[in-house]
Amino acid sequence: MKKFATMSLQSFLLLSLFTIFSTIPIASSTPPSLSYSDHCSSTVPESNPTIPDYTIYPHLQSPFSYYHGGDGLLTTTTTTTSTTNFSQFSFNHHKYISFEPTKHIFKTNTNGVYKIEAYLHLQSTNDYYYSRHGRYFNDSRSSVKFLLNGFLSEKSGKICMVGSAKNLNFHAVLKLNYVMNPTIVDSLISGRLVSLSSSTDSNYFEPVWILGFSETRNYKYSGESGNGCDSGIDFPTDQSLSLPPRKFCSSQRRIDAVLTYKNECNSSTKKKNCTVLDDGIDYLPRVMSMDSIQCSEEERKVRFLIQFGNGSYMGYDQPFEPNSTLVAEASWDAEKSQLCIVACRVLKDDHVGNCSIRMSLRYPALWSIKNREAIVGQIWTNKTVNEAGYFNKIMFGSYENNMVGVSGLRYNYTQMERVRKSCPMNNNNPVKRKGERYPEAKSYDMRLHNMRIKDSKGKNAWGTAYPVLVGDESYEDNSMVVFSSVRDESEMEAKRSYTGPLNISYAISIYGISSLTNLASNPLNTLQISAEGVYDEETGNLCMVGCTKLSKDGQRSKTESIDCEVVVKFQYQPMNSKNGGQIKGTIKSTRKETDPLYFAQLEVSASTYYTEDARNSIWRMDLEIAMVLISNTLACVFVVLQIFYVRKNPGLLPLASLVMLVILVFGHMIPLVLNFETLFLGKRDRRRQLLRSGGWFEVNEVMVRIVTMAAFLLQFRLLQLTWSARLGGEKNQKASWVAEKKALFVSTPLYIVGFLVALFLNLRNNKSDNSMYSSYDVAATTVVHQQNSLWGDLKSYGGLVLDGFLFPQILLNMFRISGEKPLSRSFYIGTTFVRLLPHAYDLYRAHNYARKQFEESYIYANPSADYYSTAWDVGITCGGVAFAIIIYLQQRFGGRFFLPRRFREAEAVYEKVPVVSSE
Repeated sequence: MKKFATMSLQSFLLLSLFTIFSTIPIASSTPPSLSYSDHCSSTVPESNPTIPDYTIYPHLQSPFSYYHGGDGLLTTTTTTTSTTNFSQFSFNHHKYISFEPTKHIFKTNTNGVYKIEAYLHLQSTNDYYYSRHGRYFNDSRSSVKFLLNGFLSEKSGKICMVGSAKNLNFHAVLKLNYVMNPTIVDSLISGRLVSLSSSTDSNYFEPVWILGFSETRNYKYSGESGNGCDSGIDFPTDQSLSLPPRKFCSSQRRIDAVLTYKNECNSSTKKKNCTVLDDGIDYLPRVMSMDSIQCSEEERKVRFLIQFGNGSYMGYDQPFEPNSTLVAEASWDAEKSQLCIVACRVLKDDHVGNCSIRMSLRYPALWSIKNREAIVGQIWTNKTVNEAGYFNKIMFGSYENNMVGVSGLRYNYTQMERVRKSCPMNNNNPVKRKGERYPEAKSYDMRLHNMRIKDSKGKNAWGTAYPVLVGDESYEDNSMVVFSSVRDESEMEAKRSYTGPLNISYAISIYGISSLTNLASNPLNTLQISAEGVYDEETGNLCMVGCTKLSKDGQRSKTESIDCEVVVKFQYQPMNSKNGGQIKGTIKSTRKETDPLYFAQLEVSASTYYTEDARNSIWRMDLEIAMVLISNTLACVFVVLQIFYVRKNPGLLPLASLVMLVILVFGHMIPLVLNFETLFLGKRDRRRQLLRSGGWFEVNEVMVRIVTMAAFLLQFRLLQLTWSARLGGEKNQKASWVAEKKALFVSTPLYIVGFLVALFLNLRNNKSDNSMYSSYDVAATTVVHQQNSLWGDLKSYGGLVLDGFLFPQILLNMFRISGEKPLSRSFYIGTTFVRLLPHAYDLYRAHNYARKQFEESYIYANPSADYYSTAWDVGITCGGVAFAIIIYLQQRFGGRFFLPRRFREAEAVYEKVPVVSSE
C-alpha cells in the first residue's frame, strides 16, 4: 500500500512538471502591451466611465466600406489549373469590413468623451467559379474579427481603440477619423488598424487602411440638389410618375442601370470626355448601381453610394471600390417629378471632393414594346469643355422590365395589328379538347424558367420567359406596380367578364447565344426580346410579335436599332393532362434570308411545372409520409407477433428460412445504411423551390428513421433467435441445414437469372424512352441516367426480391418435407400485405398523379427502390398473394402438397418419426 502511494505521488509530480513546462512557449516573443494609455493617450485621453449611453455612434457596414493592406492578417489566395488575366473590376475578389459598436457604451467624466466597445470584422473572399481555363477556389483564412475597447471624442472626431482578434494571436490599435455632423464633403470615415506586434513576430501584419460611410441622424444635406436639375433635360410632367407618400425611401433603396453613350464613346475602351470616372480607370463603364446609405422620408432626400462596373450586371454584394465610386445626395423635385442628384468623387487623399457631377432620374409613365425602362436618367457635369473632369452627357436606364413600386404606370400596345396578321385565331370555334384546362393568363404557370432552344443546325441555348402584364394589369409577380390605362369602371367590368384571347406582354431572355450562328454577334452572349400579343386560355395558345435591341458592339448607344420582325409562338400543355408533356414553341424572323438581321427559326421547349401539380404533389407527399409510417409500424407489429408465436412454440424456430429472414433484415437495413436523405428527401432543394413545403420533411424524416430502425432491430432479433435455435445441437437440426442449403442453391441461380432478364428489359425500355426526349431535356436526362445506372437497377431488383420474400421459405418447406407451421398467419399474411400495399398505391397514383417531372418527390413506392408500372404492379401483387397462399397450404397440407401422392408419402412417413431429444 505504501509502495502504491509512493508511485502515485511520483506520477503526480511528473504530471505537474509536464503541465508546467508545456505551458511555457518556446522561443516566443513577449505579448505586446494592450494598455490603452500606451497607444491612444495622445489621440483621445482616457477618462473614467460613468453612466451607459445608447446613442447611435458611427458604424461601418458593407457595401459602404473599404479597406486595403493588412498583409499577413488575411491569407486568402486563389488557385487554379491555369493562369488567366482578369481586370481589377471583374469582382472575383471581394473585401468587406464592418465596424459595429456593442451596447457597452458609457459616458465619462470628460464632456463629449465616451468609452466604447466594438467589433471590427475584416473579410476577404474569392468567388467560387468556373471558366474555360479551369476552376478557381478559395483556400485559406479569409476572416478576422477583433474585439476592441477604447474612447470616442465628439469634439475632435476621433476614435482610438485597442484589442485582439478572437481566437487568434493578433493584437492591434484602431484609429478612426469622423465628423459628428457630416456633410457630403466630410462624410467619409477613414482610419488605420495597426499591429502591436514586432515586425519580426509571426503575428505581425501590415497596416490596414480603412474607408467607409456611416448612416447618422446628424447628417446635413447641402441643399445643392434642391436647386433643381439645372442643365438637364426637362420632360413634360405627365410623362413621369410621381412618388406617392411614404414610398420615397422604399423606391430609392437600390437602383441598377445600364449606361448609354454618344456614338464617339461607343467603345469598350475609355476615350476622352466619355467617362465619369477618374483617369486611373482604363475602361468605359457599362453599368451603374445606386445604393441608398440613408434616406429621409419627410424631407424626400437620400444619400447614395454610386458605383460603376464593366460587366453586364452588378451584384447586390458589390464591394466598395473608391476608384469607381461616387458619393451623392439627392432630393425629389415634386414639380417636375424627378430626382435631382449632386455627386462627388472619392479623392486619393481619403476625402470627398470635386462635386461637379449632376444627375437626374425619373420614372416614365408610359411603357411600350420598344421602351420598358422603369427608370431613366442622365449624368452630366457643370464644368466646361476645356476644364479638367469634363465629360459628355451620359444617358442611363434600368434593366428592361425591372419594375419599381410606383403606381400609375400605363402600357401602350403598338404591335397588335401585326399580331392579328401573324397570329390568326378563330375566336368562335377554338381548337380545344373536351375537359382540358390551360393556365390562366395571370397565373404563375405562365412563366417559363427552363426553356431549351435549338436552331436548325442542332446547336443549343437556354432561356427564360415571363409575362410583364396581362391586358392593362400587371402580372402576378409584379403586383406592386399598378397599371392604370383603363379608368372606366364599366370597361373594367367588361374586361373581367371577357373570355376570349387576352392581350399579353412578355420579356424573353436567351442565354448562351454564341452557340447559335445567326445571333452570335452579341458580346454579352444574351439576347433580350420584348414581345406582345394574345393568349387564349381556352386553347393554351400564345402568339406574339417581338422586338430586339441591336447595337454595333453590344453596348447601348443612341444609334442602337430595334428589330421588331420577330414572331414568337408558344403552345402550353393542359393542366389536367395525365401524360405531362412539354410546352413547345418557335421564335422566328419574318425577314428575308438575305437580310443581315435574319436568323433561322429557333425551336423552343420547356417542361411543364404547374402550380396545380405542385399543390397536388404536396398533398400526395403528405399522404405518402403517413403511409411510410403506417407501413413500417405494421411491419414492427407483425414481427413482434411472430416473435411471440415462436416463443410459445420454440420447436418451430429452426424451421423458418434463414435466407428469408436475411432478405427481410436487409430490406430494413439498406435505407438506414445508405444515405436515407437521398431516398427520402432526394433533390430536396429543388423540390422545396417548386413545392414550398417548409420543414415538414425534416420532422417526418426523424419519425420514419425511428420506425425503420425499430423494424430493423425486431427483424434482426427474429433472425438471431432462429440462428441460435439452428445451433442448438439437436440431431434433427441437420435436416434443416441440408434443406436450407438446397433452397439457397436453387434460389441463388434463379435470382441471378431474374436480375439479368430484368436488366435487359429495363435497358430496352430506356432505349425506347430516350428517343422521346431531346438530349437537352434536363428532366428526361435525369430520369434516363437514374434508370440506366447499374446501382439503380440493382436497388429496383432488390425491391422485387423483397416483394417475394416468401420464396425461400417455400423452397425450405419443400426440401425439408415438413408440414409444420413455422410462420404465424399474422406474420406472412401481414408482411405480404405491407410489401404489396405500395404496388396497389402505385396503381392509384398513376391514375391520379401522372406528372413525370415530380417522380423525384416520391417518398412511398419510390421507383428507384422497386419496379413500378401497371404491369409490374399487377404481376408482383398476384405473385405475392400466390406465395402467401402456397405457404398457407404448405403449413396445412405439407410442404409438397402440390406434388403427386407418391412424392408426398415420404413426407407422411417423415412426420410419423418421433422426435428424439438430446437428453
